[in-house]
Amino acid sequence: MAELKEAEAAQLHQEDVNIKHEAGEDAPSAADRAAEQTTKDEEAPDSDSKPSTTTTERHISIQTKLEGLEMLVDLNGAGRKSCPLCPEEKFKACYSHKLRRHLQNLHWKVYVEFEGQMMCICHLPCRNLKPNLSGDQASGRHVAHYHCVVCSVTIARKTDMVSHLKRHVNKGETEASYSCSSDVPLEEPAPSGQAFEIMKELGTNVQLLPNHTTPQKSDTYFNRKMKTNRQLVFCSLAVLAEERNPLECLDAFGATGIMGLQWAKHLRNSVKVTITDISDTCVKMIKENCELNNIRVDGSSRVPRGPDGAGGEVKGAPITIVEVAKMDANVIMHLRPFDYIHLDPYGTAVNYLDAAFRNVRNLGIISVTSTDTGSLYSKSPNVTLRHYGCHIVRTEYYKELAARMVVATVARAAARCNKGIEVLLAAALEHFVLVVVRVLRGPTQADESVKKLRKLVHCQWCEERVFLKLGNMVDDTLPCNCHGSLPGKTAVQLGPLWCGPLFNTGFLRRMLSAAVQHSMDDIQPLVKTLICESECTTLKSFVHGPSALTNQVECGVVIKTLQSGEESGPAGQSGKRKSMDEPGNMVKKLKSDASLEHPPFYYSIHRHSIRGMNMPKLNKFLQYLTEAGFRVSRTHFDPTGVRTDATLEQFKSILSKYSVPTYTNATATQTSVSTEKTL
Repeated sequence: MAELKEAEAAQLHQEDVNIKHEAGEDAPSAADRAAEQTTKDEEAPDSDSKPSTTTTERHISIQTKLEGLEMLVDLNGAGRKSCPLCPEEKFKACYSHKLRRHLQNLHWKVYVEFEGQMMCICHLPCRNLKPNLSGDQASGRHVAHYHCVVCSVTIARKTDMVSHLKRHVNKGETEASYSCSSDVPLEEPAPSGQAFEIMKELGTNVQLLPNHTTPQKSDTYFNRKMKTNRQLVFCSLAVLAEERNPLECLDAFGATGIMGLQWAKHLRNSVKVTITDISDTCVKMIKENCELNNIRVDGSSRVPRGPDGAGGEVKGAPITIVEVAKMDANVIMHLRPFDYIHLDPYGTAVNYLDAAFRNVRNLGIISVTSTDTGSLYSKSPNVTLRHYGCHIVRTEYYKELAARMVVATVARAAARCNKGIEVLLAAALEHFVLVVVRVLRGPTQADESVKKLRKLVHCQWCEERVFLKLGNMVDDTLPCNCHGSLPGKTAVQLGPLWCGPLFNTGFLRRMLSAAVQHSMDDIQPLVKTLICESECTTLKSFVHGPSALTNQVECGVVIKTLQSGEESGPAGQSGKRKSMDEPGNMVKKLKSDASLEHPPFYYSIHRHSIRGMNMPKLNKFLQYLTEAGFRVSRTHFDPTGVRTDATLEQFKSILSKYSVPTYTNATATQTSVSTEKTL
């Protein structure tokens, strides 16, 4: 009975083939071929052995360049042409210019990239149609999808495809399921069979894993947006290397080792670099990157590789020697002293501050990078209180508030080790806060630093702010009258925060010289803005030559910039002030020293603009404040911010004085129109 049924089925199938042959359907379309290929892939039986890594051809929606997608159709020919990735009922045949725009905007614009292969979105009937509530398939509705470059599975959503590829990477499945893979084998196999990507920054080559941008999935995390942070840290180390060398510096969280390798490659024998990480994968990657940059690892007998990544001996001796250690950051900082320590963990660095200040040498430098913006920018106040011991709210000057909070935490950690700090640089850029401090040993220095930790009184209505002094009440401290004119309490206490200066002008000038010397064009405008902000001035007169260094008093503790060359006369040569100086000169010197400290915080010109008034341009407004006798500068914390020693009431009065009503132009236009009608 079964044999009869099989014979009848074969006969019916042969009749269907003959009918199609007579109707002229010998050549199936691209959509039919894709659907047939997908059906064969789905109906293939599972086996215990691993699938083959190569197949006959890849899907047409997977391309390396846009030109490859356009080559599927002869766009240079005349006539109407159909889209190779859309069925006829979805996108009708059109001319070449419209089809090219369709391929770019619909298919190529939403691709998913994996190891140089672009998986474009496909609208062919490769997937089964969506069933409706009754269980029937919706007629004429095809699901847009992506074809996986690794396992050839079809996935509808782009986010699901990205997650699907991440699972392949975590399992070590990075080889494509088609021939002609573009992976280049290295001299040694990568961890878990993964392929490397070589990136160059500041003349330093580093190898990156495919998932280097996801810190939760990768040990060797690398962020390209932190280039500004790495250059600022490098310039601060270069300034310290000019004071004394050789320096023992530590990159406590190496990851790929990019920062420590830049130190060693450019500063050479001036520094002795130590790179540590707790991950075995990171340590192995750092050693590979050392060989890639012709840098010998301390205690290693392996031959460095050339800059192009090829194996073999390198002509000449290695550039320098770098120590790479697999150790926790707290452990190595407790065991050994260092002149320069950089802390850049993923998140907050409060867990490593006590160990950093334990063995750091006197007049050394500690740089801290914090990326926990949720707690720094008052998005998670409970986490802020737990990590930094500060109470903050969202303000217009929230970035400087975060910087002062980090400095206050660093000062408390230094005071626990009987050390004080001098803030050289505090910057908040993009998604990180960078703080660079100089360490001053002794309980006296620690007491002086702790005295600069104060509470901040902030008005939540007008956002006036002032640091609280001992013995003052909250309502009597603020110069505004919001507490008297409005019902209820309007002021809150924030902090404790750092109330001292955030910049050192002399140190920043030497950082600018280091940036010019090492051809760091990206951060030179930023450093110039920081210098103007530290001096609270809008003048941009910078000298890069030796004369700029001769006008600085370098005592190792405080670095200040003198106003003119006459002040560095006999008093500057002897290091002591003559007893015959007049009292007026003493008062003048005290005023010049006081003027070096910039006023705290800034005002946003947009936040305090007057409704119905057109405010002046920012540069013009800075000029008006300067003519009124106030110190004025722009700030890197906010592009619309103005740092000034004027109070909020004075700030608003000058802003309202030079603002123009918005209806002036409209009234003048209406007057001219009515005059023309009358004539």
